[in-house]
Amino acid sequence: MSKVRKDITISSQNQITEGVIWQQLLIFFFPIVLGTFFQQLYNTVDTVIVGRFVGKEALASVGGSAGQLVNLVVGFFTGLTSGAAVVVSQFWGARDHARVKEGVHTAYAFSITASLAITALGILLTPMLLRWMHTPQELMADSVLYLRIYYVGILFVFIFNTGSSILRAAGDSRRPLYYLAVCCILNIALDIFFVLVCKMGVAGVSIATVLSQAVSAFLVTRALMRARDGLHLQLRGIRFAKRILRSQLYIGVPTGLQSAMYSISNIIIQTAINRFGTDSMAAWAAFWKLDAVFWMISSAFGISITTFVGQNYGASKYARIKKSVYICAGMQSAATVLISAVFVLFKAPLLSIFTVDRQVIEIGCLMIAILAPFYVFFTPVEILSGALRGIGDVLIPTAITICGVCLLRIGWVLVALPMRPEISTIMAGYPVTWLLSGTAFLIYYACRMRRFNGNN
Repeated sequence: MSKVRKDITISSQNQITEGVIWQQLLIFFFPIVLGTFFQQLYNTVDTVIVGRFVGKEALASVGGSAGQLVNLVVGFFTGLTSGAAVVVSQFWGARDHARVKEGVHTAYAFSITASLAITALGILLTPMLLRWMHTPQELMADSVLYLRIYYVGILFVFIFNTGSSILRAAGDSRRPLYYLAVCCILNIALDIFFVLVCKMGVAGVSIATVLSQAVSAFLVTRALMRARDGLHLQLRGIRFAKRILRSQLYIGVPTGLQSAMYSISNIIIQTAINRFGTDSMAAWAAFWKLDAVFWMISSAFGISITTFVGQNYGASKYARIKKSVYICAGMQSAATVLISAVFVLFKAPLLSIFTVDRQVIEIGCLMIAILAPFYVFFTPVEILSGALRGIGDVLIPTAITICGVCLLRIGWVLVALPMRPEISTIMAGYPVTWLLSGTAFLIYYACRMRRFNGNN
């Protein structure tokens, strides 16, 4: 991606490009991770409520195959929005507010168009996709119902992710946090009302999610409509700017494909787990919610370093880019070690939050014991891919991720599982692929950063 122009100036100081690096990273990181926590919290509450008050079949329906398909769609679009975030952050760092404005309106136009297509395809293809994943017949009805309701409201999910990524790209990670907090509280209240009071089961959980996402989408859109400078959103101005769209897609499509490949590999793993029965599916669904704590922290560091690098790249502060990457990697490594220790030491009590079934808890403990100690292997993948994305380098990092994390993991399931058909075999593929991919990223990043040697 070509360097952005710097012909527009503003008087206020940009702390991301000028402040103390570790302080600014933490100031930016904490609202993101807290916001992700709220997002994960209301998803977890969905799981807790259906697991505790509806049954393990409902838990498997919401958190099993259906959950993996939701992650596929939302993950792919979130990857696409990263293209808009990088473009906006680079223009913001270069203080080119005219291009920032074009980026905002193009991103909104794309999110609206994409959501309409996903809604139609999701409603139509859901039963077929669930059958392909070998979803047990007793879970099909609830899984189909959950997904179809969710896809009806996918517009709100896309709008919120787009608006939040734009605000964060400009250095504002606080307002997305506030909106997620509102969304979380509302979702929990609606879950309790629809499931416990109205006895609507899985449908109630899905409806609660859609309604709360609609509120968060409204809040973030209103914030942009009230913004000044390039962030100001005008509804009548929502349209595609071809040059900006090409730049956003150049970064967003590979990142979206990378995220989709993560989800596809997880879907294949979910399919393999489905063959072990409802208990294994429920255990994986419960573990997935705990596992999400690590991923939300890792993702928050990734978003932080992408924005941080993007703005400093736009401002041509290359030494600051390299220093920020080292600091951010150290922060994530420390946080990861702490999370791993908590998961390993308290695995049974943590799993009992989601279910009282002893067999399900036993299987979940095995999953945690194999995966949690090796989370730190993923640090180079998250931080270095985020940093490279910030300078517009996405093709090689995407290839590394797809080959190292996704294709190798799929190959592991196809080759190793028939040789040793156990849950532990499936789980062991994760640490292996994290280690290999992290090593590849370290080598590529070191080569890529040589071009900035001697530059300030």
